[in-house]
Amino acid sequence: MLLLDSPIEATNLLTWIHKALSESLHPMAVVAIECVLVGLVLLTAYAVIALALIYAERKITAFFQCRLGPNRVGKWGLIQSIADMIKILLKEIIYINNVDKFLFYLAPFFVIGASMLTFGALPFGQGLQAIDFNIGVFYLIAVSSLGIIGVLLAGWSSNNKFSMIGAMRSGAQFISYELSAGFALMTVVVLSGSMQLSTIVEGQRYLADWNLFNGHIPALIAFVIYLISGHAETNRGPFDLPEAESELTAGYHTEYSGLQFGFFYLAEYLNMFIIAGIAATVFLGGWQPIQVEAFGEGFNSVMAAIPSYIWFFGKTAFLVFLSLWVRWTFPRLRIDQLLTLEWKYMLPINMVNLVLMVGVVLFGLTLKDLF
Repeated sequence: MLLLDSPIEATNLLTWIHKALSESLHPMAVVAIECVLVGLVLLTAYAVIALALIYAERKITAFFQCRLGPNRVGKWGLIQSIADMIKILLKEIIYINNVDKFLFYLAPFFVIGASMLTFGALPFGQGLQAIDFNIGVFYLIAVSSLGIIGVLLAGWSSNNKFSMIGAMRSGAQFISYELSAGFALMTVVVLSGSMQLSTIVEGQRYLADWNLFNGHIPALIAFVIYLISGHAETNRGPFDLPEAESELTAGYHTEYSGLQFGFFYLAEYLNMFIIAGIAATVFLGGWQPIQVEAFGEGFNSVMAAIPSYIWFFGKTAFLVFLSLWVRWTFPRLRIDQLLTLEWKYMLPINMVNLVLMVGVVLFGLTLKDLF
């Protein structure tokens, strides 16, 4: 539930809304209204961030390819993504014969629902977290895995061989790399001693306390493996085999059009943001500012004056940029290369790395314990 009456988790606005509703409504009605309000805010943020990411990728891709990118609709092409959104909302949905209609129309909602459930648990800043489970890391792993159900349903129900092959590739890829992503996150859980995202963030107050640095080499290895695994889970190049245009037309969503295709498109971009947001939260201090204990109160006060959500989105944007850099640098892998990378290299390294992190924690070799 929302921790609206906690001064740490609630902003002044949320506290005021909670008190105003509580004075005139039954507690159950207050909870229901607050849930609806939070849902609307999350849906709005979901759409806005997706539009921003679409524009950012186009501009960054143009930079890498020595092009201009969007530059006609609005100043610097800023309204291009909004124009595309309006266009896809107005597009006709083409009804396909010989499909399993129920599963075909259900699949996009699985994909967007899993993405939304994960998105809602991210701590965007101090007091900007809709829900804070004490098993937050486990929750993120669990609900993010639901998206593959929608992909498999889309491929199977389309009655299209290209869609089916794309769905099978995506299933093999997602399930394989989900193991490495989970082990990488468990490495951080061992280091921080908690699965609760707020506790993990609060334990990274200073730069030296960031899990990426505090956990030494095992934390660095887990960070790199998580970024690779997360990138593979989002089906983006060089891991975009499920949507390989030269082989499978558009992969598992070949038969989708209009808003149905828009759901898949939207979820893909938000999943990229979610992977970067989780990495920023568990490895890079989340919404904590860059503070160095040796620099004194002056520097740290200036850093702390910057709003916490700015720090979160800044760190996340940096990791998104790395993801786009990788996408437009490396060529697409073959399916055998992709699975070999996971099962023969990354997974064994990850399992050994988890054991190393247990040793680091047991023998007190973290930076906090050493200094």
